[in-house]
Amino acid sequence: MAGLPELQRFYAMLTAYRRVIREIFIIGEERLENDVEHSYSLAMLAWYTVSTLKLPLDQDKVLRYALIHDLVEVYAGDVFAYTKDAKARAEKSASEHAAAERLRREFSEFPDLHDAIAAYERREDPESRFIYALDKLEPMLATTADGGRIWKKHGLAFEEVLALKRSKMAGQPELLAYLEELAAHVESRHQDFFGEVAGDVPLT
Repeated sequence: MAGLPELQRFYAMLTAYRRVIREIFIIGEERLENDVEHSYSLAMLAWYTVSTLKLPLDQDKVLRYALIHDLVEVYAGDVFAYTKDAKARAEKSASEHAAAERLRREFSEFPDLHDAIAAYERREDPESRFIYALDKLEPMLATTADGGRIWKKHGLAFEEVLALKRSKMAGQPELLAYLEELAAHVESRHQDFFGEVAGDVPLT
């Protein structure tokens, strides 16, 4: 049975998780979002889409996967999807596996957490595959709502962004439909999202 010291230790880990910074701007702010903010947004988007689209998915699993999908980054850190750092890309899988094992050792009293992390990484059930795809759509929603600032910062081409999204979201037609609608919006205002002009570009 977990006592107060274990609860405090777990909370300290969650606090550290807030310090993991992602390469996505907070809309209308100069700071980047952290992993806790991202995970909460993903969980709410998952609940919304499963409910409104009436998808035949286990909502409890969906929410658990959304909340823990990046938790290994508390020790492994976040690797930007479009990084040019070949070493970081090559070491990502091993680093995240080591982080999962560390979480298992440090929080052995919480097997549900470790089972969820392992199941998500295997992506053998429809809920984990759904969250994996939605995790690729969520930054697209954030970046289009923010006027493409992160794309401009890294000099990304939309073809590169879209190709990666499509490949990783394959097999999720409902989510791909959202992606293609967003893509059409971006293409219609390409200069706003990829040119030199800064500032928010709201979806209309």
